[in-house]
Amino acid sequence: MTPGEPVRSQSASEDPDVSEIARRLHLATIHLLRRLRKEDESLGFSASQLSAITTLVRLGPTSVGDLAQAEGVRPPTMTRLVQRLERQGIVIRKGSPHDGRVSQIRHTTKAIKLLEEGKGARERALGEGLRGLSHEELGTLDQSVEIIERLAGVSKPPRS
Repeated sequence: MTPGEPVRSQSASEDPDVSEIARRLHLATIHLLRRLRKEDESLGFSASQLSAITTLVRLGPTSVGDLAQAEGVRPPTMTRLVQRLERQGIVIRKGSPHDGRVSQIRHTTKAIKLLEEGKGARERALGEGLRGLSHEELGTLDQSVEIIERLAGVSKPPRS
């Protein structure tokens, strides 16, 4: 088999190599995400708060109910979370121009700064680990990241 050539079998589940690679990749990504979550914890926000902030930034102004649905939680849970974020200056709540009974939640510039700080902390933590790798290992990892991006269906981000 040549590098980059797909593994050929009738079913991925029938191929022990593919199954083992899938198992190891799954486990490794879980451990890597847990390690990086420690960087998020240093920001003083829970994983659910950071997820809600990220979703709000992605969605734009939205209602508590829509944010709760996007996050897969019940509206009362999201209401409490939004109240905490509001007290911290991360979000602001304004009445909807279309329905006075509904509030629109918007992120603040503080939310953007928080997300950028978290992203920077996670990338620095990854960078520290990468600095211990050889040039050859970094090249292999770079190729692997391209494959993972393809598996995840994400386009390769521009190099900065």
